[in-house]
Amino acid sequence: MQQYSSLKTHYKFTDEEAKILLDLQPRMEKLADKFINEFYDYIWQFGETSKFLRDEKVIAHHREKIKEWFVSLFCGKYDMSYFMVLYKIGEIHVKIGLPTHYVNSSFTFVRTFILESIEENFLNKEQHLKEIKAVEKIVDINLDVLTSSYREEELGKFLSLSKLEKTILSNLKKFNSYINFFLACALVLVAFFAIGLFVYDIYLLFFTDIGIEKGILTVLGSLLVLWAATELIHEEINHLQGKGFAIGAFIMLAMAALIRKILIYSLSSEKSEELLAIGAVLVGLAIAYWLVGAKRKSL
Repeated sequence: MQQYSSLKTHYKFTDEEAKILLDLQPRMEKLADKFINEFYDYIWQFGETSKFLRDEKVIAHHREKIKEWFVSLFCGKYDMSYFMVLYKIGEIHVKIGLPTHYVNSSFTFVRTFILESIEENFLNKEQHLKEIKAVEKIVDINLDVLTSSYREEELGKFLSLSKLEKTILSNLKKFNSYINFFLACALVLVAFFAIGLFVYDIYLLFFTDIGIEKGILTVLGSLLVLWAATELIHEEINHLQGKGFAIGAFIMLAMAALIRKILIYSLSSEKSEELLAIGAVLVGLAIAYWLVGAKRKSL
């Protein structure tokens, strides 16, 4: 952990601001119960909170510790022991696998709760601004220390690798980025082919004897494939920006292609066996798409 003195220096946290926070402590102690109740209302909306707070005993212990931490924000003494406690909390978060997103989001609530209390007890503008600055800094410092455990965990894993393993890992990351860009370009090419297919089906509808019913169904099928391709490109863009890989978009494209075949084969009595086979595959893909969607919602 970086030295607490340099940490306070980087945030320009002064002794005067420490004194301001200490003066706020009596007021915040009175708000501690309200804080913990609203804090729990906030964190339960994350969806997976029960995964980390499994029973009443754990919840009671956690509530008490959060209240202690909240009051300690205004202790006025921010020395090595104070920061070591924060660092140990961060290590526990890493150990239990708590996502950093939960930590960052929780601090948004903490910051808002404190600032709203300051606004309700406004005395004069100068003191008001000093209190806001002091609160903003101590909240940011706490978040910095808590999340440093995550950074050191990732760094430790990387440093424990051999030189050869580091080289292989770096090259694999580069290769993966090249593959992703190649995939994005390939999807654009697929979209152009889908546009060509749509235009060709329009041509068949108006300039051949394909039949109005079959022609319209064919055009609709091509349009569905084009729509699925554009959705896939959108998901790949999200993936390149760091979001998860959307396997559901690929399933959706396959479903669109099969639906197009069903629309065409539905007009032919000779294709009944193939139509049943395609229908069975389509049902399987639909179930897979539903399972992927349900899994994403639960995360």
